[in-house]
Amino acid sequence: MAAITRVYTLPLAAEMLGQDAELLWEVYVDMEPEDGCLWVYGPDDQQIPAFTDFGLECLTDFIREHKANRGSGQNDGR
Repeated sequence: MAAITRVYTLPLAAEMLGQDAELLWEVYVDMEPEDGCLWVYGPDDQQIPAFTDFGLECLTDFIREHKANRGSGQNDGR
């Protein structure tokens, strides 16, 4: 596996994927570091999820599943 050289913050990932950032906030909670989801920490305890290139691919799959579950009434409320 190649070294991670960049990550994309959640708002940027939403823009890149053409999705609403609120949707990504709902979806990312099911992702693990193995899925390419990391936390980026800033000053004053600021933190935000960020995604590797692989994470963007996984996020796309998670979004698809989330929308399918929401459409069929199987959303678990997260």
